[in-house]
Amino acid sequence: MSARDRAEIADLMARYLLAMDYHDADAYAACFTEHGVLDYAMGRLEGRAAIAAEARVFKDKIAAVFKDWQGRPAKLRHLVHQKALRIEGDRAWHTGLWWEMTNGGPEGSVATPSFGTYEDELARIDGRWLFARRKIFNEFLPGRQSGPGNPVQALATGA
Repeated sequence: MSARDRAEIADLMARYLLAMDYHDADAYAACFTEHGVLDYAMGRLEGRAAIAAEARVFKDKIAAVFKDWQGRPAKLRHLVHQKALRIEGDRAWHTGLWWEMTNGGPEGSVATPSFGTYEDELARIDGRWLFARRKIFNEFLPGRQSGPGNPVQALATGA
């Protein structure tokens, strides 16, 4: 595993999160391979076109859930931490903790209403790392939790 691979994968994570938070559906979908899979709280999507279509309506879906202190749609900003990686040639696996901030606290202050883990399979296509599969676990939603075990153990063993 090279430092360059780690940096390029970290760049992918940043591009993905910024595209999501700033509602850039095309940039969001471009983080996935052509036949990439997104498995998240609102469903399972397969293919870049399906992911882009869902990203175009994601803003309205989220606005129905997260509100600011005045009842307006909250601004969301996502972060990813504790990025554990396994890289083998042009394939990689990632497990990371994510959380999100909103302006939904009292008088617009920061609130952290949600968190979870990412479980990813990545592929290097034409020199760029992309998500082949991203599963998002949401610790606050029944049925979407990551479970009691350390998720890095599966990453290390390839399970």
